Amino acid sequence: MYFDDLKIGMMVDISSAVIEKEKMLAFARDYDNIPLHTDEEYAKATPFGKLIAPGVMSFMSVWARYLEVDFFGEELLAGKSTKIEWLKPVFADDVLTGKATITNLVKRNAKNGLVEVTIEAYNQDGVLVLTDVTEAIVKCRSR
Repeated sequence: MYFDDLKIGMMVDISSAVIEKEKMLAFARDYDNIPLHTDEEYAKATPFGKLIAPGVMSFMSVWARYLEVDFFGEELLAGKSTKIEWLKPVFADDVLTGKATITNLVKRNAKNGLVEVTIEAYNQDGVLVLTDVTEAIVKCRSR
């Protein structure tokens, strides 16, 4: 979708992403190898009581589902930034769903604009576990 077609408040639902334990452990070993993500005995002694998923993995699981309903498609020129906030722990077998909302639009020039998309992800109990604000540069229609 072109920048000109987007409106603040447009929203899409994000389908479910399951945090599979084996994938969680493999991701943690490769990218976030700390005991809270990889050592079950250690994790039992923490306030969480069990392993938690790496935050980036939780976000990327939701992001992959967002891309299935992406606002921009071929009109995306580039990503500019992202800011993730992890609000609650995510555990193995959690099911994350969410929504993506356009929260800001700034026309940069005749060729493109900056679009802010805010993602909220919830676990299977309806608890908000993370938010993300991503900025993307999107094509304008040729006039």
